[in-house]
Amino acid sequence: MIRHRVTIQDLSVLFAIMLVAAFVAFEFDIYENQDSVSVREETIELDEALTLGGILCVGLLIFSVRRYHEQKQETRRRAAAEQHVRKLAFQDPLTGLANRRQFDEALNAAIAAPPRAGASHGVLLLDLNGFKRVNDVYGHGVGDELLTIVAQRLVGAVREGDLVARLGGDEFAILSLHLMGAEAATNIAMRVLHTLEDPISTGNYKHQIGSGIGIALIPGDATSLQEALRKADVALYRAKSERRSALRFFEEEMDRRVQERDRLDRDLRDAIATNSISPFFQPVVDLKTKNVLGFEAIPRWTDASLGEIALDRFIPVAEENGLIHELFERLLKQSCAAAATWPSDVTLALDIFPSQLRDRSLHSLILSVLKESGVEPERLELEITESALVHDLEGAQVILGALRKAGVKIVLDNFGTGYSSLYHLRNFKLDKIKIDRSFIETLSSRESAGIVSALVGLGHGLGLTIVADGVDASEQRTSLLTSGCEQGQGFFFSKAVPAEETMEFFTKHYQI
Repeated sequence: MIRHRVTIQDLSVLFAIMLVAAFVAFEFDIYENQDSVSVREETIELDEALTLGGILCVGLLIFSVRRYHEQKQETRRRAAAEQHVRKLAFQDPLTGLANRRQFDEALNAAIAAPPRAGASHGVLLLDLNGFKRVNDVYGHGVGDELLTIVAQRLVGAVREGDLVARLGGDEFAILSLHLMGAEAATNIAMRVLHTLEDPISTGNYKHQIGSGIGIALIPGDATSLQEALRKADVALYRAKSERRSALRFFEEEMDRRVQERDRLDRDLRDAIATNSISPFFQPVVDLKTKNVLGFEAIPRWTDASLGEIALDRFIPVAEENGLIHELFERLLKQSCAAAATWPSDVTLALDIFPSQLRDRSLHSLILSVLKESGVEPERLELEITESALVHDLEGAQVILGALRKAGVKIVLDNFGTGYSSLYHLRNFKLDKIKIDRSFIETLSSRESAGIVSALVGLGHGLGLTIVADGVDASEQRTSLLTSGCEQGQGFFFSKAVPAEETMEFFTKHYQI
């Protein structure tokens, strides 16, 4: 603690010196005086006063030297403390790299001092691939050691004078000044990717860690700190989407897509909250009799300003931000309300998506909605793609197994395009397979016709019902009948229609 005031000890020393000096002056006649002077008449003479003053001066000098020494020590301690605080404020304590504050200051300084003619300042943002798995499996201690090694490799990969910073977690940044074009930034990024290719050893383990790198150039892409970091982050997002080590420069098209994605996210939340996304129903028919056997509920979203938004645009967004659970519940309730008005032997099909398999309460939600709507579980068909099964096979077995036990039918969607269809058909309890529309569209070719016949034969051999998706022409229906396929769905029969129009199909005695 820094002390600036005179302490009680200091005052005590001064007071003691003064007492001693006064006692000596009064008690002893230091210099020779006349013998006739009595003790009572003794006074402090000039020479004694001078001696007393000298003693006080010596005491004050001792006090001053002592205080000067203490102040010098205190000043050193203060300078060391300030230096340590500054070091903590601008340095990452784990890796020893610059932290976000120091990086921001350096970037602001770089923006304020434009590069020389024909050159650019480069902002490179890095995010490690596979770091979360290391933390989860081996613990944060191993993760911290890995980050330290990565920091050392990054410093070795950049040019002298480049600033390497750790922004937090497994995020790093590099500021390179006066780069001669995008090629120079590419060279630095490639060196970084190359230095991270070699496995990193921590303890008894080796970890393969890659990185995504996003690059923004100043002043070409940005003229402010916030803009430079945002655009580098946009490029990083694009690099990370490739799920391997990659580098990407910022492009205006990327920014436009990110802005659209953000708007879609916000609009999707509003659309779900206001029930603006509703199911349309496309009939599934018997290929031989053309009778309507059921309907597949297909989410339809029509925005006032954007028009109709494709399913493959908003469903991935809903999965990514966690809205898929609420969206599915609302669609299921609306679909079951419509199905309750159909004849009791007409089925309802609905897609479920990979992220939903992590929700262990999904089966209880579905059964609860069915009970409330009065729709029997045997009338509901849940369609799931093979990629979703592969993504979480254990979750699919737990959730879909419980639903199938309750009577709900499970349909393997997009059949023929998955990873190992035969394996999953043999090991997963299914009721129906739906042949992917890509095979139906090219059914006129001998190769596609042979594949469809093989898929139908495989399904029948396992005792499954076969439905073909994307039947858009009479010739396709004829070919499917020849191959033995029982059911079909597509524009040849009908487009998807609103719930209120589904009853019209039954006035025609189920037949199209």
